[in-house]
Amino acid sequence: METTLQRPTRRHRLLRRLGIALLVLVVLLLAAVGFGSNYLVEYAIGRSGDGGNREVALEVEPGGDSVEATIAANKATQETANAAFTAAHPGQTVGITSGDGLALSGVYYQNGDSHRWVIALHGYRGTHKDSLRLATHYYDAGFQVLTPDLRACGDSEGNYVGMGWLDRQDVLGWIDWIVARDPEARIVIHGISMGAATTMMTAGEPTPDNVRAFVEDCGYTSVWEVFGSELGLRFGLPEFPLLYTASAIADAKAGYSFPEASALDQVSRCEKPMLFIHGTADDFIPYAMLDTLYNAKPGTNKAELTAQGAGHGEAMYALGDTYWNTVWDFLAPYLAD
Repeated sequence: METTLQRPTRRHRLLRRLGIALLVLVVLLLAAVGFGSNYLVEYAIGRSGDGGNREVALEVEPGGDSVEATIAANKATQETANAAFTAAHPGQTVGITSGDGLALSGVYYQNGDSHRWVIALHGYRGTHKDSLRLATHYYDAGFQVLTPDLRACGDSEGNYVGMGWLDRQDVLGWIDWIVARDPEARIVIHGISMGAATTMMTAGEPTPDNVRAFVEDCGYTSVWEVFGSELGLRFGLPEFPLLYTASAIADAKAGYSFPEASALDQVSRCEKPMLFIHGTADDFIPYAMLDTLYNAKPGTNKAELTAQGAGHGEAMYALGDTYWNTVWDFLAPYLAD
């Protein structure tokens, strides 16, 4: 019995072409998402990425002009103090090796035989030099000062910025370095921005009794939330799908995913004292994160300080002496012998 092959109808040919076109479109979309996600990872946390260059501003708050003038004046004063400090105290370059084999560098400013110490942590894509605005005040208050370069920053090795999550383990190494040098050390960890996130993430880990208190200034709740905020502010993009795929790529390349890098979760496990600081005009790390983090910290050994009209990392300049008087008053009960 003969079988007659039917020629494809015009409708069938059209459906096949549409199917091929749809497949090509899906492949192109997947390729675009993959390329965009990889770009986002390299841009945001790659050592040579450009994620630190941003200009996104909120509307100026009422009275903001006077606050800006105060910030500018106090910042200029601090820069002069930084220069004078480094001229008088060049510091000693020191180093440790991270758990994953990276050579980490820092600068130690010896201050007599004091047993009070601070680990001052810089922000996103900064270096130990950015911690001088903390170092000068702590040194004048009688502290030994250690200013590390976080991984993939400054003179420390690493291909990817740890955003605080990988750095928390590195800070534990720096704590061990201090305690080996001074078993009687009473240690404060004070960080700004990513350094603040590092401070909070470290606070959720077991630390020796030498570690007495934490001060976080404008830290974020999680890497996922701050990158999601940036996607919207800077690029006008939603979290899905780029942030999801970028997180998976970061996990493979850098060794951590964005959701797991949570200062909020770590703070909820912190039993030691913590001071929370944030500016109301922060356009990088939303001011609303302050209360979220503060409320997550268990116990009553905590306090918060708001800097009205201050942008990202500007609280100390906006508040002036109030900033440091609050820090010293908070720390005093926990640094006693």
